[in-house]
Amino acid sequence: MKNKIYIFFLILSTVMSCDDYLEINENPNGATTPPIKGLLSNVTYNSAINVYRTAYTTNYYVQYFSSPNAGSTTDIQDRVSTNSIWNNIYSVSSDIYDMEKFAMENNSVEYIGVAKTLMALNMGMAVDIYGDIPYTESFSFETITPSYDDDEVVYSEILTLLDEALVAFNQTNEGEALTAANDFIHNGNIQAWKKTAEALKARYLNHLSATSKYDKAGVLDALSKSYTSNADDAALTNFQQRNPWAQVAINNAGLILDGWLSEQVVDAMNGTTYGVFDPRLPKITNPLPDGSYIGTENGFGRVGDGTVPYEVYLSTDGYYSSPESPLFIITYPELKFIEAEVQLRDNKPTEAYTAYLEGIEAHMKKLNVAQGDINSYLSNPVVAVGASNLTLKTIFKEKYIALFLNPESWVDARRNNYDYQDFTIPVNHNTNLGGQFIRRLDYPDAEYERNAANIPDVDLLTKIWWDK
Repeated sequence: MKNKIYIFFLILSTVMSCDDYLEINENPNGATTPPIKGLLSNVTYNSAINVYRTAYTTNYYVQYFSSPNAGSTTDIQDRVSTNSIWNNIYSVSSDIYDMEKFAMENNSVEYIGVAKTLMALNMGMAVDIYGDIPYTESFSFETITPSYDDDEVVYSEILTLLDEALVAFNQTNEGEALTAANDFIHNGNIQAWKKTAEALKARYLNHLSATSKYDKAGVLDALSKSYTSNADDAALTNFQQRNPWAQVAINNAGLILDGWLSEQVVDAMNGTTYGVFDPRLPKITNPLPDGSYIGTENGFGRVGDGTVPYEVYLSTDGYYSSPESPLFIITYPELKFIEAEVQLRDNKPTEAYTAYLEGIEAHMKKLNVAQGDINSYLSNPVVAVGASNLTLKTIFKEKYIALFLNPESWVDARRNNYDYQDFTIPVNHNTNLGGQFIRRLDYPDAEYERNAANIPDVDLLTKIWWDK
Protein backbone atom coordinates (compact mmCIF):
# COMPACT_ATOMS: atom_id res chain seq x y z
CA MET A 1 0.00 0.00 0.00
CA LYS A 2 2.84 2.39 0.80
CA ASN A 3 4.31 1.78 -2.65
CA LYS A 4 0.97 2.54 -4.30
CA ILE A 5 0.53 5.77 -2.37
CA TYR A 6 4.13 6.76 -3.18
CA ILE A 7 3.64 6.10 -6.89
CA PHE A 8 0.44 8.14 -6.87
CA PHE A 9 2.22 11.16 -5.44
CA LEU A 10 5.19 10.74 -7.79
CA ILE A 11 2.93 10.75 -10.84
CA LEU A 12 0.88 13.60 -9.39
CA SER A 13 4.04 15.59 -8.76
CA THR A 14 4.97 15.15 -12.42
CA VAL A 15 1.78 16.89 -13.51
CA MET A 16 2.23 19.64 -10.92
CA SER A 17 5.88 20.07 -11.85
CA CYS A 18 5.02 20.40 -15.53
CA ASP A 19 2.44 23.07 -14.69
CA ASP A 20 5.02 24.86 -12.57
CA TYR A 21 7.53 24.63 -15.39
CA LEU A 22 5.13 26.38 -17.76
CA GLU A 23 4.64 29.13 -15.19
CA ILE A 24 8.40 29.41 -14.69
CA ASN A 25 8.89 30.00 -18.40
CA GLU A 26 6.61 33.00 -18.07
CA ASN A 27 8.55 34.33 -15.08
CA PRO A 28 12.21 35.15 -15.83
CA ASN A 29 12.84 35.73 -12.12
CA GLY A 30 11.64 32.26 -11.09
CA ALA A 31 13.55 29.04 -10.59
CA THR A 32 14.65 27.20 -13.73
CA THR A 33 15.23 23.63 -12.53
CA PRO A 34 13.23 21.33 -14.82
CA PRO A 35 11.14 18.54 -13.24
CA ILE A 36 13.34 15.84 -14.69
CA LYS A 37 12.87 13.34 -11.85
CA GLY A 38 9.12 13.73 -12.04
CA LEU A 39 9.25 13.21 -15.78
CA LEU A 40 11.29 10.04 -15.26
CA SER A 41 8.57 8.69 -12.97
CA ASN A 42 5.89 9.47 -15.51
CA VAL A 43 7.63 8.15 -18.62
CA THR A 44 8.84 4.89 -17.09
CA TYR A 45 5.48 4.15 -15.50
CA ASN A 46 3.28 5.09 -18.43
CA SER A 47 5.51 3.55 -21.10
CA ALA A 48 4.95 0.23 -19.37
CA ILE A 49 1.22 0.89 -19.04
CA ASN A 50 1.15 1.65 -22.79
CA VAL A 51 2.24 -1.94 -23.38
CA TYR A 52 -0.91 -3.02 -21.56
CA ARG A 53 -3.10 -0.48 -23.35
CA THR A 54 -1.91 -1.72 -26.74
CA ALA A 55 -2.14 -5.39 -25.84
CA TYR A 56 -5.68 -5.00 -24.55
CA THR A 57 -6.77 -4.54 -28.17
CA THR A 58 -4.26 -6.76 -29.97
CA ASN A 59 -4.96 -9.71 -27.62
CA TYR A 60 -8.14 -10.33 -29.59
CA TYR A 61 -6.32 -10.41 -32.93
CA VAL A 62 -3.90 -13.10 -31.76
CA GLN A 63 -6.78 -14.84 -29.98
CA TYR A 64 -5.44 -14.70 -26.45
CA PHE A 65 -8.75 -13.04 -25.61
CA SER A 66 -12.25 -13.58 -26.89
CA SER A 67 -15.24 -11.44 -26.08
CA PRO A 68 -18.02 -13.08 -24.04
CA ASN A 69 -20.43 -11.07 -26.23
CA ALA A 70 -21.13 -12.36 -29.73
CA GLY A 71 -19.98 -10.14 -32.57
CA SER A 72 -17.87 -7.78 -30.46
CA THR A 73 -16.11 -5.32 -32.80
CA THR A 74 -12.62 -6.15 -31.53
CA ASP A 75 -13.33 -9.87 -31.63
CA ILE A 76 -14.51 -9.85 -35.25
CA GLN A 77 -11.72 -7.47 -36.37
CA ASP A 78 -14.00 -4.58 -37.20
CA ARG A 79 -12.87 -0.98 -36.85
CA VAL A 80 -12.50 0.01 -33.18
CA SER A 81 -11.77 3.29 -31.45
CA THR A 82 -8.10 3.61 -30.64
CA ASN A 83 -8.15 7.09 -29.12
CA SER A 84 -6.81 5.83 -25.80
CA ILE A 85 -3.85 3.97 -27.32
CA TRP A 86 -2.91 6.87 -29.61
CA ASN A 87 -3.37 9.62 -27.03
CA ASN A 88 -1.40 7.84 -24.35
CA ILE A 89 1.49 6.93 -26.64
CA TYR A 90 1.81 10.52 -27.82
CA SER A 91 1.25 11.97 -24.35
CA VAL A 92 4.08 9.99 -22.78
CA SER A 93 6.27 10.53 -25.86
CA SER A 94 5.83 14.28 -25.45
CA ASP A 95 7.08 13.98 -21.87
CA ILE A 96 9.96 11.81 -23.08
CA TYR A 97 10.85 14.54 -25.59
CA ASP A 98 10.84 17.14 -22.80
CA MET A 99 12.88 14.93 -20.50
CA GLU A 100 15.54 14.47 -23.16
CA LYS A 101 15.60 18.20 -23.86
CA PHE A 102 16.13 19.02 -20.17
CA ALA A 103 18.74 16.26 -19.88
CA MET A 104 20.69 17.60 -22.85
CA GLU A 105 20.74 21.07 -21.31
CA ASN A 106 22.36 19.60 -18.20
CA ASN A 107 24.45 16.87 -19.87
CA SER A 108 22.58 14.19 -17.93
CA VAL A 109 23.49 11.36 -20.29
CA GLU A 110 21.74 8.73 -18.18
CA TYR A 111 18.42 10.51 -18.69
CA ILE A 112 19.22 10.98 -22.37
CA GLY A 113 19.76 7.25 -22.77
CA VAL A 114 16.50 6.38 -21.03
CA ALA A 115 14.60 8.98 -23.05
CA LYS A 116 15.86 7.63 -26.37
CA THR A 117 15.14 4.03 -25.31
CA LEU A 118 11.58 4.81 -24.26
CA MET A 119 10.93 6.96 -27.34
CA ALA A 120 11.99 3.97 -29.46
CA LEU A 121 9.65 1.71 -27.49
CA ASN A 122 6.61 3.98 -27.80
CA MET A 123 7.15 4.92 -31.43
CA GLY A 124 7.85 1.26 -32.17
CA MET A 125 4.49 0.26 -30.71
CA ALA A 126 2.78 3.00 -32.71
CA VAL A 127 4.35 2.02 -36.05
CA ASP A 128 3.70 -1.68 -35.48
CA ILE A 129 -0.04 -1.15 -35.08
CA TYR A 130 -0.70 1.87 -37.33
CA GLY A 131 2.02 2.01 -40.00
CA ASP A 132 2.69 5.62 -41.02
CA ILE A 133 2.54 7.95 -38.00
CA PRO A 134 3.37 11.58 -37.16
CA TYR A 135 6.92 11.76 -35.85
CA THR A 136 9.06 14.57 -37.26
CA GLU A 137 6.48 17.29 -36.51
CA SER A 138 4.91 15.70 -33.43
CA PHE A 139 6.77 17.17 -30.47
CA SER A 140 7.70 20.74 -31.40
CA PHE A 141 4.10 21.95 -30.94
CA GLU A 142 4.46 24.17 -34.01
CA THR A 143 1.39 22.57 -35.58
CA ILE A 144 -1.70 20.69 -34.42
CA THR A 145 -1.90 18.95 -37.79
CA PRO A 146 1.46 17.19 -38.12
CA SER A 147 2.32 15.37 -41.30
CA TYR A 148 2.67 11.60 -41.27
CA ASP A 149 6.10 10.03 -41.65
CA ASP A 150 6.58 6.89 -43.72
CA ASP A 151 6.63 3.84 -41.46
CA GLU A 152 9.90 2.55 -42.91
CA VAL A 153 11.55 5.92 -42.24
CA VAL A 154 10.27 5.93 -38.66
CA TYR A 155 11.68 2.44 -38.19
CA SER A 156 15.09 3.71 -39.22
CA GLU A 157 14.69 6.50 -36.65
CA ILE A 158 13.76 3.95 -33.97
CA LEU A 159 16.96 2.00 -34.55
CA THR A 160 18.95 5.24 -34.58
CA LEU A 161 17.40 6.19 -31.24
CA LEU A 162 18.51 2.90 -29.72
CA ASP A 163 22.05 3.31 -31.06
CA GLU A 164 22.15 6.84 -29.65
CA ALA A 165 20.83 5.57 -26.32
CA LEU A 166 23.68 3.07 -26.12
CA VAL A 167 26.20 5.81 -26.89
CA ALA A 168 24.72 7.93 -24.09
CA PHE A 169 24.78 5.07 -21.59
CA ASN A 170 28.48 4.54 -22.30
CA GLN A 171 29.42 8.17 -21.68
CA THR A 172 30.52 9.66 -18.37
CA ASN A 173 27.55 11.29 -16.71
CA GLU A 174 28.33 14.88 -15.74
CA GLY A 175 24.76 15.89 -14.96
CA GLU A 176 21.98 14.54 -12.80
CA ALA A 177 22.01 10.78 -12.31
CA LEU A 178 19.02 8.48 -12.44
CA THR A 179 17.35 7.80 -9.11
CA ALA A 180 15.98 4.38 -8.22
CA ALA A 181 12.89 5.89 -6.62
CA ASN A 182 11.83 7.57 -9.87
CA ASP A 183 12.71 4.79 -12.31
CA PHE A 184 9.86 2.28 -12.28
CA ILE A 185 11.43 -0.07 -14.82
CA HIS A 186 15.08 -0.57 -13.82
CA ASN A 187 15.42 1.32 -10.52
CA GLY A 188 18.14 3.59 -11.87
CA ASN A 189 20.38 0.72 -13.01
CA ILE A 190 22.25 1.90 -16.11
CA GLN A 191 23.61 -1.54 -16.96
CA ALA A 192 20.04 -2.85 -16.98
CA TRP A 193 18.98 -0.03 -19.28
CA LYS A 194 21.84 -0.83 -21.66
CA LYS A 195 20.65 -4.42 -21.86
CA THR A 196 17.09 -3.29 -22.53
CA ALA A 197 18.20 -0.97 -25.33
CA GLU A 198 20.05 -3.92 -26.92
CA ALA A 199 17.01 -6.16 -26.38
CA LEU A 200 14.71 -3.70 -28.13
CA LYS A 201 17.25 -3.33 -30.93
CA ALA A 202 17.24 -7.10 -31.44
CA ARG A 203 13.43 -7.10 -31.44
CA TYR A 204 13.07 -4.34 -34.03
CA LEU A 205 15.85 -5.65 -36.25
CA ASN A 206 14.20 -9.06 -36.23
CA HIS A 207 10.91 -7.56 -37.38
CA LEU A 208 12.62 -7.02 -40.73
CA SER A 209 12.97 -10.75 -41.44
CA ALA A 210 10.93 -10.54 -44.66
CA THR A 211 12.67 -7.43 -45.97
CA SER A 212 15.93 -6.80 -47.81
CA LYS A 213 17.18 -4.94 -44.72
CA TYR A 214 17.18 -8.02 -42.49
CA ASP A 215 20.53 -8.09 -40.70
CA LYS A 216 20.96 -11.47 -39.00
CA ALA A 217 24.42 -10.60 -37.70
CA GLY A 218 23.05 -7.37 -36.26
CA VAL A 219 20.30 -9.23 -34.43
CA LEU A 220 22.76 -11.71 -32.94
CA ASP A 221 25.15 -8.94 -31.93
CA ALA A 222 22.38 -7.10 -30.05
CA LEU A 223 21.27 -10.34 -28.40
CA SER A 224 24.81 -11.04 -27.21
CA LYS A 225 24.79 -7.74 -25.30
CA SER A 226 21.31 -8.00 -23.85
CA TYR A 227 19.59 -10.25 -21.30
CA THR A 228 21.16 -13.39 -19.90
CA SER A 229 18.38 -14.48 -17.51
CA ASN A 230 14.83 -13.74 -16.39
CA ALA A 231 16.26 -11.37 -13.79
CA ASP A 232 17.14 -8.89 -16.55
CA ASP A 233 13.59 -8.42 -17.86
CA ALA A 234 12.16 -4.93 -18.33
CA ALA A 235 8.98 -4.82 -16.27
CA LEU A 236 6.78 -2.64 -14.11
CA THR A 237 6.34 -4.11 -10.64
CA ASN A 238 4.75 -1.27 -8.66
CA PHE A 239 1.35 0.15 -9.53
CA GLN A 240 -0.85 3.04 -8.52
CA GLN A 241 -3.52 0.49 -7.62
CA ARG A 242 -2.89 -2.93 -9.16
CA ASN A 243 -1.56 -4.63 -12.27
CA PRO A 244 -4.12 -3.66 -14.96
CA TRP A 245 -4.55 -7.30 -16.03
CA ALA A 246 -5.68 -7.96 -12.46
CA GLN A 247 -8.57 -5.59 -13.04
CA VAL A 248 -9.61 -7.66 -16.07
CA ALA A 249 -9.54 -10.78 -13.88
CA ILE A 250 -11.47 -9.03 -11.10
CA ASN A 251 -14.08 -7.84 -13.59
CA ASN A 252 -14.67 -11.36 -14.82
CA ALA A 253 -14.78 -12.81 -11.32
CA GLY A 254 -17.37 -10.15 -10.46
CA LEU A 255 -19.45 -10.96 -13.57
CA ILE A 256 -18.53 -7.64 -15.17
CA LEU A 257 -17.75 -9.29 -18.48
CA ASP A 258 -14.31 -8.47 -19.86
CA GLY A 259 -11.84 -10.30 -22.10
CA TRP A 260 -12.18 -14.07 -21.65
CA LEU A 261 -9.55 -16.56 -22.77
CA SER A 262 -9.88 -17.54 -26.40
CA GLU A 263 -10.51 -21.10 -27.49
CA GLN A 264 -7.37 -20.77 -29.63
CA VAL A 265 -4.86 -20.19 -26.82
CA VAL A 266 -6.62 -22.54 -24.40
CA ASP A 267 -6.71 -25.40 -26.91
CA ALA A 268 -3.05 -24.75 -27.76
CA MET A 269 -2.23 -25.40 -24.11
CA ASN A 270 -4.80 -27.93 -22.87
CA GLY A 271 -3.72 -30.72 -25.21
CA THR A 272 -6.47 -30.31 -27.81
CA THR A 273 -4.38 -28.78 -30.59
CA TYR A 274 -0.96 -30.34 -30.04
CA GLY A 275 -1.66 -33.41 -27.94
CA VAL A 276 0.39 -32.27 -24.94
CA PHE A 277 -0.82 -30.44 -21.84
CA ASP A 278 1.15 -27.28 -21.14
CA PRO A 279 1.80 -26.89 -17.37
CA ARG A 280 1.76 -23.12 -17.79
CA LEU A 281 -2.01 -23.13 -18.35
CA PRO A 282 -2.88 -23.46 -14.61
CA LYS A 283 -0.55 -20.51 -13.99
CA ILE A 284 -2.78 -18.36 -16.21
CA THR A 285 -6.30 -19.51 -15.44
CA ASN A 286 -8.25 -21.78 -13.10
CA PRO A 287 -9.91 -24.96 -14.37
CA LEU A 288 -13.66 -25.31 -14.61
CA PRO A 289 -15.46 -27.26 -11.85
CA ASP A 290 -14.98 -30.51 -13.78
CA GLY A 291 -11.23 -29.90 -14.05
CA SER A 292 -11.27 -29.04 -17.76
CA TYR A 293 -10.10 -25.91 -19.57
CA ILE A 294 -12.44 -24.56 -22.24
CA GLY A 295 -11.95 -21.28 -24.08
CA THR A 296 -14.43 -18.97 -25.79
CA GLU A 297 -14.71 -19.05 -29.57
CA ASN A 298 -13.81 -15.69 -31.09
CA GLY A 299 -16.85 -13.91 -32.46
CA PHE A 300 -19.30 -16.47 -31.08
CA GLY A 301 -19.54 -15.20 -27.53
CA ARG A 302 -20.06 -17.11 -24.30
CA VAL A 303 -21.94 -20.39 -24.13
CA GLY A 304 -23.81 -19.72 -20.89
CA ASP A 305 -25.34 -16.62 -19.33
CA GLY A 306 -22.12 -15.55 -17.63
CA THR A 307 -23.24 -16.55 -14.13
CA VAL A 308 -22.03 -20.16 -14.30
CA PRO A 309 -18.45 -20.91 -15.43
CA TYR A 310 -18.61 -22.79 -18.72
CA GLU A 311 -15.43 -21.18 -20.05
CA VAL A 312 -12.20 -19.94 -18.49
CA TYR A 313 -10.72 -16.46 -18.09
CA LEU A 314 -7.76 -14.81 -16.39
CA SER A 315 -7.61 -15.85 -12.75
CA THR A 316 -7.30 -13.27 -9.98
CA ASP A 317 -4.27 -15.13 -8.64
CA GLY A 318 -2.69 -15.93 -12.02
CA TYR A 319 0.95 -15.24 -12.79
CA TYR A 320 0.08 -12.36 -15.13
CA SER A 321 -3.12 -11.17 -13.49
CA SER A 322 -2.74 -11.00 -9.72
CA PRO A 323 -2.68 -7.47 -8.25
CA GLU A 324 1.11 -7.52 -7.76
CA SER A 325 2.04 -9.38 -10.97
CA PRO A 326 4.81 -7.80 -13.07
CA LEU A 327 3.78 -6.06 -16.29
CA PHE A 328 6.40 -7.12 -18.82
CA ILE A 329 7.80 -4.91 -21.58
CA ILE A 330 10.42 -7.26 -23.04
CA THR A 331 11.80 -10.48 -21.59
CA TYR A 332 14.64 -12.97 -21.72
CA PRO A 333 12.41 -15.78 -23.10
CA GLU A 334 11.39 -13.52 -26.00
CA LEU A 335 15.05 -12.95 -26.81
CA LYS A 336 15.78 -16.69 -26.79
CA PHE A 337 13.03 -17.23 -29.37
CA ILE A 338 14.40 -14.35 -31.46
CA GLU A 339 17.77 -16.10 -31.29
CA ALA A 340 16.20 -19.40 -32.31
CA GLU A 341 14.52 -17.75 -35.28
CA VAL A 342 17.55 -15.89 -36.57
CA GLN A 343 19.82 -18.93 -36.15
CA LEU A 344 17.39 -21.09 -38.09
CA ARG A 345 17.11 -18.46 -40.82
CA ASP A 346 20.92 -18.49 -40.89
CA ASN A 347 20.92 -22.26 -41.46
CA LYS A 348 22.25 -23.09 -37.99
CA PRO A 349 19.64 -25.57 -36.70
CA THR A 350 21.72 -26.83 -33.77
CA GLU A 351 22.16 -23.36 -32.31
CA ALA A 352 18.52 -22.58 -33.10
CA TYR A 353 17.29 -25.69 -31.31
CA THR A 354 19.34 -24.93 -28.21
CA ALA A 355 17.89 -21.41 -28.03
CA TYR A 356 14.37 -22.76 -28.64
CA LEU A 357 14.58 -25.15 -25.69
CA GLU A 358 16.18 -22.48 -23.50
CA GLY A 359 13.35 -20.11 -24.32
CA ILE A 360 10.70 -22.62 -23.26
CA GLU A 361 12.51 -23.52 -20.03
CA ALA A 362 13.19 -19.89 -19.14
CA HIS A 363 9.52 -19.00 -19.57
CA MET A 364 8.36 -21.98 -17.53
CA LYS A 365 10.76 -21.07 -14.74
CA LYS A 366 9.48 -17.51 -14.86
CA LEU A 367 5.97 -18.84 -14.24
CA ASN A 368 7.26 -21.05 -11.40
CA VAL A 369 6.42 -24.33 -13.11
CA ALA A 370 7.76 -27.32 -11.18
CA GLN A 371 11.02 -28.71 -12.59
CA GLY A 372 9.47 -32.15 -13.05
CA ASP A 373 6.71 -30.67 -15.19
CA ILE A 374 9.28 -28.68 -17.16
CA ASN A 375 11.30 -31.82 -17.86
CA SER A 376 8.20 -33.77 -18.86
CA TYR A 377 7.08 -31.06 -21.29
CA LEU A 378 10.53 -30.59 -22.83
CA SER A 379 10.89 -34.34 -23.39
CA ASN A 380 7.52 -34.74 -25.10
CA PRO A 381 8.02 -35.56 -28.81
CA VAL A 382 5.72 -32.68 -29.79
CA VAL A 383 8.19 -30.29 -28.17
CA ALA A 384 11.46 -32.22 -28.42
CA VAL A 385 11.47 -32.25 -32.21
CA GLY A 386 15.26 -32.27 -32.56
CA ALA A 387 17.46 -29.80 -34.39
CA SER A 388 16.93 -31.37 -37.81
CA ASN A 389 13.14 -31.09 -37.55
CA LEU A 390 12.93 -27.62 -36.04
CA THR A 391 10.82 -25.22 -38.11
CA LEU A 392 9.91 -21.57 -37.85
CA LYS A 393 6.33 -22.64 -37.21
CA THR A 394 7.46 -24.63 -34.15
CA ILE A 395 9.44 -21.66 -32.84
CA PHE A 396 6.52 -19.28 -33.36
CA LYS A 397 4.18 -21.74 -31.64
CA GLU A 398 6.22 -21.67 -28.44
CA LYS A 399 6.94 -17.96 -28.66
CA TYR A 400 3.18 -17.37 -28.89
CA ILE A 401 2.77 -18.86 -25.41
CA ALA A 402 5.81 -17.04 -24.00
CA LEU A 403 4.53 -13.65 -25.23
CA PHE A 404 1.12 -14.03 -23.59
CA LEU A 405 -0.54 -10.61 -23.12
CA ASN A 406 2.24 -8.73 -24.94
CA PRO A 407 1.45 -6.71 -28.11
CA GLU A 408 4.63 -8.08 -29.69
CA SER A 409 2.66 -11.26 -30.32
CA TRP A 410 0.58 -9.49 -32.97
CA VAL A 411 3.77 -8.50 -34.77
CA ASP A 412 4.74 -12.17 -34.86
CA ALA A 413 1.28 -13.24 -36.03
CA ARG A 414 1.55 -10.96 -39.05
CA ARG A 415 5.19 -11.85 -39.78
CA ASN A 416 4.09 -15.48 -39.59
CA ASN A 417 0.95 -14.75 -41.63
CA TYR A 418 -1.17 -16.06 -38.74
CA ASP A 419 0.17 -19.54 -39.48
CA TYR A 420 -0.62 -21.17 -36.14
CA GLN A 421 -2.19 -24.59 -36.04
CA ASP A 422 -6.03 -24.45 -36.08
CA PHE A 423 -5.96 -20.63 -36.05
CA THR A 424 -9.17 -19.65 -37.79
CA ILE A 425 -11.10 -16.55 -38.82
CA PRO A 426 -13.53 -15.50 -36.05
CA VAL A 427 -17.23 -16.26 -36.30
CA ASN A 428 -19.21 -13.27 -37.64
CA HIS A 429 -15.96 -11.90 -39.07
CA ASN A 430 -15.89 -8.37 -40.48
CA THR A 431 -17.10 -8.87 -44.07
CA ASN A 432 -15.03 -5.92 -45.29
CA LEU A 433 -11.91 -8.02 -44.76
CA GLY A 434 -13.04 -10.64 -47.26
CA GLY A 435 -12.00 -13.57 -45.09
CA GLN A 436 -8.51 -12.17 -44.45
CA PHE A 437 -6.94 -11.43 -41.08
CA ILE A 438 -6.56 -7.82 -39.93
CA ARG A 439 -3.10 -6.30 -40.56
CA ARG A 440 -3.24 -2.92 -38.82
CA LEU A 441 -5.43 -0.63 -36.70
CA ASP A 442 -7.32 2.32 -38.08
CA TYR A 443 -6.32 5.79 -36.94
CA PRO A 444 -8.26 7.25 -34.00
CA ASP A 445 -11.41 9.31 -34.42
CA ALA A 446 -9.67 12.41 -33.06
CA GLU A 447 -7.16 12.31 -35.92
CA TYR A 448 -9.95 12.16 -38.50
CA GLU A 449 -11.56 15.16 -36.82
CA ARG A 450 -8.52 17.44 -36.69
CA ASN A 451 -5.90 16.05 -39.07
CA ALA A 452 -7.83 14.20 -41.77
CA ALA A 453 -5.93 15.84 -44.62
CA ASN A 454 -2.71 14.16 -43.53
CA ILE A 455 -4.04 10.68 -42.75
CA PRO A 456 -2.78 8.10 -45.27
CA ASP A 457 -5.32 6.35 -47.50
CA VAL A 458 -5.20 2.91 -45.88
CA ASP A 459 -7.57 0.29 -44.51
CA LEU A 460 -7.43 -2.62 -42.06
CA LEU A 461 -5.78 -4.86 -44.65
CA THR A 462 -2.97 -2.43 -45.50
CA LYS A 463 0.27 -4.01 -44.36
CA ILE A 464 2.95 -2.39 -42.24
CA TRP A 465 6.13 -2.05 -44.30
CA TRP A 466 7.84 -5.07 -42.71
CA ASP A 467 4.75 -7.26 -43.23
CA LYS A 468 5.62 -8.84 -46.57
